[in-house]
Amino acid sequence: MPKILYLISEDWFFCSHFLARAKAAQRAGFEVVVMTHVGAHADTIRRHGLRVLPWNLDRRSLNPLNELKSIFQVWRVYRAERPSLIHHVALKPLLHGTLAARFAGIRHVINAPVGMGYIFSSSDWRARLLRVPIRLALRLLLNPRGSRVIFESPDAEKAFIEEHTVRPEDARLIRGAGVDLALFQPAPEPDGVPAVILPARMLWDKGVKEFVTAARQLKAEGVKARFLLAGAPDTGNFAAIPEETLHAWAKEGVVEYLGFRSDIPDLLRQCAIVCLPSAYREGLPKALLEGLAAARPIVTTDVEGCRETVIEGVNGLMVPPRDPTRLANALRALLADRPRRILMGQASRRLAETAFSQETVISETLAVYAE
Repeated sequence: MPKILYLISEDWFFCSHFLARAKAAQRAGFEVVVMTHVGAHADTIRRHGLRVLPWNLDRRSLNPLNELKSIFQVWRVYRAERPSLIHHVALKPLLHGTLAARFAGIRHVINAPVGMGYIFSSSDWRARLLRVPIRLALRLLLNPRGSRVIFESPDAEKAFIEEHTVRPEDARLIRGAGVDLALFQPAPEPDGVPAVILPARMLWDKGVKEFVTAARQLKAEGVKARFLLAGAPDTGNFAAIPEETLHAWAKEGVVEYLGFRSDIPDLLRQCAIVCLPSAYREGLPKALLEGLAAARPIVTTDVEGCRETVIEGVNGLMVPPRDPTRLANALRALLADRPRRILMGQASRRLAETAFSQETVISETLAVYAE
């Protein structure tokens, strides 16, 4: 039985974005092993018959000694497991894992450079400090001989090819994690005060501050709407919003802070608009794919990844990033026009069915494994 090993930063991210593909690989005849930072979701992975190996990774660490220890741990696992194929997901796993694979003599590697907007777009001093060495490391490690590189958006694929970081023949486009169309079913928008939801990790990069500012402006104008924040801060990310800030916004009455929610399908049925005003580029946000499948209009920013989910004026509206006034204008227009929201929601569902189904993503991923 061939063995595939997933190297991924967090167990929760594996569950939300890769569990369905790993189960499909298992059905296709692979033994599946997941090496990850173990949190609250490892037992969920094990319940699906997948083996979990703990990885002592600190995503926030900039200590070279810690990084060397992490690479050594991965190398020891690769030497012991001898996987037929390794799938690295996100920046540290692909850098650490590709180095470890090279020293372990493993050639069949898939690298997925997702979630790298912070490094290349943020004005934070850490991002600026890391940008040049990370670009050099990616040029050396992202696309070694025998590897494939999976991108979630055509913009990212084009950029890495034009920078000569990835060979065109090794690039593959798989548009996000896909969405379970059976789980996220269309439902009529409920009567009453319409709700706008931002479902994401509570990070500054996700445009949460701009969302709150837009909500404050609309409420000051007397617009009748609820504004919901659904998600928890990701403490392993430099851009995490402090809990006290989120609670202060809720106490002000501008937004309702729901925290982490596991009932997103039900929550989307209670809302009228799905909004993700990301400040920087994304891979392909799963929250927006779920909004499409739930037949809700999308309001998002015109940045890499997010723009893939909107046909402007058909199923949603796009605004410039970091522009709360334009965001408020877009939300105001949709909140005032329920018939338009309904038509846009229907178009969203059609887009989910034709372009972003989970079945399509699984099929395309297994095809890359077969290569």
